[in-house]
Amino acid sequence: MNANLPQPTGAPPVPSRNDRGGVLRAFNLSLAFVVLLVAVYTAQGHFDWRPWAVAPLDKAGLLGILGAPLLHGSIQHLGANAAALLILGTLAGSVYPNATLRALPLLWLGSGLGAWLLGDLGSRHLGASGITHGLMFLVFVLGLLRRDRPAIAAGLIAFLFYGSMLLTILPHEPGVSWQSHMGGAFAGIISALLFRLSDPMAPRKRYSWEDEEEDDIEAARDADLEPPSPTRVPVLWQPREGRDFVVLPFRRRDEGSSLD
Repeated sequence: MNANLPQPTGAPPVPSRNDRGGVLRAFNLSLAFVVLLVAVYTAQGHFDWRPWAVAPLDKAGLLGILGAPLLHGSIQHLGANAAALLILGTLAGSVYPNATLRALPLLWLGSGLGAWLLGDLGSRHLGASGITHGLMFLVFVLGLLRRDRPAIAAGLIAFLFYGSMLLTILPHEPGVSWQSHMGGAFAGIISALLFRLSDPMAPRKRYSWEDEEEDDIEAARDADLEPPSPTRVPVLWQPREGRDFVVLPFRRRDEGSSLD
């Protein structure tokens, strides 16, 4: 342990019940959305889901902007998006509850518009991966903009788990809708810029050395910069009584002596 490290003044902060409740609430909401996706996937075999998927540059395909995030092509597709929604949804909803709530409509619409505008003609786009990319970019960019401890920690966690999403917004694998990924990512960046101040900043810890620096600055401001008057300068040498000078005696050198 290094004793020279600065220590925060006062007692260390204790996580409040509101913080734990916010994490639990965000997790429950993310889990509820995942349960909804599972229910829709189970019912996909009983209705024609194609009108609810995004058909690029087709007016009828605009309906898919609303329905495509609820549809999935396989259980593996659903499982990958469900895990990302649980992690990123809990992370974003607990650290930025207000910003996340306001950003979700933009992420939903952005992922669909990206697929509709950039997708290949005749293709169908479905899945919630555009929303997961939007959440990742939302958390990551908010960490860069806000730069307080919770924001930086959330951004690092999001990048640790899903940093590869920085690459999946570009064409990389056939059959993967990179267009919806790009649309969701762009919506996440825009949402971060728009709603970066929607949630209050975490209180900043104050260290003892910061108080000492401020005290030194205040003392320097209050100090008199003019030189002191002669009457205030202490006298280091006092003459002998009745004399204003002192004669220092020197021994006379003998006439016959010589210096070596």
